[in-house]
Amino acid sequence: MSVLSRARRIVRLALAAVAMGCVLAPATAAQQLPLDVRLNEQIVMVPAGPRMNVKLETTLYKPAGPGPFPLLIINHGKSPGDPRAQPRDRFVYMATQFVRRGYAVMVPMRTGFAHSTGTYSDFGCNMKANGYQQAGDIADVVAFAREQSYIDPDRIVIAGQSYGGLASVALSTQDLPGVRGIMNFAGGLKVHGGACDWQQSLVNAFAEFGRKNRIETLWMYGANDSYFGPALVNRMYDAFSANGGKVQLVAYGAFKHDAHTMLGSRDGQAVWLPEVERFLRQVGMPTEQVYAVAEPAPQPRTNYASIDDIGAVPFLPEKGRQQYKEFLKKQTPRAFAVSASGAWGWAEEGEMPDERALAACQMASREPCKLYSVDDYVVWGEVTEQPKDTMTGQN
Repeated sequence: MSVLSRARRIVRLALAAVAMGCVLAPATAAQQLPLDVRLNEQIVMVPAGPRMNVKLETTLYKPAGPGPFPLLIINHGKSPGDPRAQPRDRFVYMATQFVRRGYAVMVPMRTGFAHSTGTYSDFGCNMKANGYQQAGDIADVVAFAREQSYIDPDRIVIAGQSYGGLASVALSTQDLPGVRGIMNFAGGLKVHGGACDWQQSLVNAFAEFGRKNRIETLWMYGANDSYFGPALVNRMYDAFSANGGKVQLVAYGAFKHDAHTMLGSRDGQAVWLPEVERFLRQVGMPTEQVYAVAEPAPQPRTNYASIDDIGAVPFLPEKGRQQYKEFLKKQTPRAFAVSASGAWGWAEEGEMPDERALAACQMASREPCKLYSVDDYVVWGEVTEQPKDTMTGQN
């Protein structure tokens, strides 16, 4: 399951609330978030499949200039429901750190997901087949990337989160020219409902992947992962390593409410970045910052009201005020937006919460929505502080 899977489950409830003039959810599949100009973000369609007639919707980030750049490919998880309704994954926080280090970054949506063409294949409880099927798309992206003039074909690393982690470990069974390392973040696939013993199926799959492993791997799992807890992770690790798999397991502690969301969290960088840098050095990949990438400009604070003054929030009906009260319990980063029509929207965690809150609000309002609060302060009203320069990196 992907980083934002819980948010997307809430979205389905929120869509039913639109007719009542309110939106209660942090994200929607219909949102078209702006491309990130700091990272030269663009979308390319990558050919894939046995006949190369599938087109994978792929987010591309890269430094300015012609390259060639080393490459990171990041692979997404799966939300419950129709894969076509799953929004394009972006992994902005990880991409930013790698672009600063001179990498190009590709985030492909696999067959049948989002705007990728083709039909998603699901092998149910057969985790080996699921892993190998998804790994085929990743291998096609590697082959495509190695033909691009802006990519260094001999310096490639691969990462995957949740289902993407399972697929990436399955990929490690192949001899792929130029691929030096594979990173698995909370990798696996959970089957909801039915009689499937998906835990044992995962252990069996990782045992086979270990026997056939060809590429060094790094695994990172948190103590409070709601899908793959420490006991299951230890079984998967033992099965992989005992069968000859090359693996370094980083079993870190609890992360916020759920370690499964760590890679997509702004605050997760403090957890994964030191381990990833260490692994990159081991497999001969660059780690020094060579490009400056500015942090997104923060929303300026105002003196309109304190963050916890529920009565100060304009326009909201009583139900909206109750929602704002609940919003104050949410994790940062977070944002809350309102409209003169009485609509509202909020977002917590993940990428671009301010844009997502505005989009959620706007779905239920014909009047323009504006941000009311961000993180732990109010941004409504006249600005009293100017954003500080947050440029980082090296020239």
